[in-house]
Amino acid sequence: MNWKPELDDLARREAFAREMGGADKVKRQHDQGRLTVRERIDKLTDANTFHEIGAVSGIGEYDEKGELTKLTPANCVFGRARIDGRTVVVVGDDFTVRGGSADASISAKPLMAEEMAHELRLPIIRVIEGSGGGGSVKTIETKGAANLPGGVGGTRWYWYTTANLSQVPVVGLGLGSVAGLGAARLAACHYSVMTKNSAMFVAGPPVVARLGAALDKKELGGADIQTRAGGVDHAVNTEEEAFACARRFLSYLPSSVYELPPTLPCNDDPERAEPMLLNAVPRGRKEVYKMRPIIDAVVDRGSFFEMSANFGRPVITGFARLDGRAVLVLASDPFHYGGSWTADACQKVIRFVDLAETFHLPVVYLMDCPGFMVGLEAEKQATIRYGVRAMAAVNQSTVPWCTIILRNAFGVAGVVHQPANRYSMRYAWPSAYWGSLPLEGGIEAAYRAEIEAADDPKEKLAEIEDRLNKLRSPFRSAEKFWVEEVINPLKTRSLLCEFARLAEPLRTPGPARLQMRP
Repeated sequence: MNWKPELDDLARREAFAREMGGADKVKRQHDQGRLTVRERIDKLTDANTFHEIGAVSGIGEYDEKGELTKLTPANCVFGRARIDGRTVVVVGDDFTVRGGSADASISAKPLMAEEMAHELRLPIIRVIEGSGGGGSVKTIETKGAANLPGGVGGTRWYWYTTANLSQVPVVGLGLGSVAGLGAARLAACHYSVMTKNSAMFVAGPPVVARLGAALDKKELGGADIQTRAGGVDHAVNTEEEAFACARRFLSYLPSSVYELPPTLPCNDDPERAEPMLLNAVPRGRKEVYKMRPIIDAVVDRGSFFEMSANFGRPVITGFARLDGRAVLVLASDPFHYGGSWTADACQKVIRFVDLAETFHLPVVYLMDCPGFMVGLEAEKQATIRYGVRAMAAVNQSTVPWCTIILRNAFGVAGVVHQPANRYSMRYAWPSAYWGSLPLEGGIEAAYRAEIEAADDPKEKLAEIEDRLNKLRSPFRSAEKFWVEEVINPLKTRSLLCEFARLAEPLRTPGPARLQMRP
């Protein structure tokens, strides 16, 4: 006796699953320039490493003899795979079966994917195309009752969707129309990517049209809207680019908070000194300059991986490596409001400082911040409230920090360049310029009587400005030990690499923690 009939039946059911929604639905997916869920998983992960779970689950059709005639698979595909040799969980929506809607899903499948990532401490990548929520309008009729969001037995998936953010790296790929819970799953990620022909929204155009706004998918939630609003971190042209972004993001992080960021071999000299740094900051304080070439000059070559570039643009955020060690980079961008912290820039700082804290990444801050953004719009956006939240995030962090002050450091936002009440490293370039308030605009008020009494008020103003600017020299602050060191910009990379070595994580029991080496 053997089990060949049963194995043949299993093979037949697996073949049905591989057909997904049928040849016509697969063709439509391809005709619209999108891959199927299994093609996506194959391109995302290392070759031949995907171990699918629950492939034959779905809705079976049987003849009068009880023999299976057809199997429509559930439209959630998940399992374990490897990315760059490391085990991950991948869960994807199959748009060829009922457009990725929950009516055709089995809720236990996406739930188990989240549970697996949480319990096995594995990164999870959500490949999202569809709604994936409580179902469509027709669900009321097919189920015979209206779904209560968060009703009995319906909250466990939601708990894991956000709980995993504090446990393992979570990546979301929006590769088509993403709505409802699908949008929430994409937003509930440490890093999210969408293709430029995709869209994300809480509710789609038909629902919004009932509110009086006739918008197509891209007008409502296209890549330009979502990346500028901060709903999604990055937009790419192709799905293959999205897969490459996901792989690169994970390369900087541990598999869970119970591990440490990986250190890679580095062939870039830690003592490398780029001559361009000597002229990177212009003498004219109102002149802007490009920060990204400075970042590239001081981190390991080719290692800077920027995230959320279109949102909160006065602050640049991303991962990089220093002598092979992963760090989180914050940097000011003088091209946007002179580097002033806007409300959305503060939100960006909060999010990425929290990311560094969660996964034990040291922080490097290249600073040129003249303060919080001022004016009516800044007040309408409650900039100071978000600024205080950013201060709290920085002050509550425990990971090592190193700050390089390139130019401006003013006001309350200027204070938030390192955690308060604990040691961190700080260096200033000779171009650094700081104070409680910028001189510009303040001298006229503070010295009004002296200026008005002068024979030549303009000359008197210039004389006072020159006198105060000499006092503003960073060397005067260094004399009083109000700043630790003023350095030659050419030493920046060497000092940052030393910082990364000193901050290299030491293994401790329980969740890993970073601490400076003694």
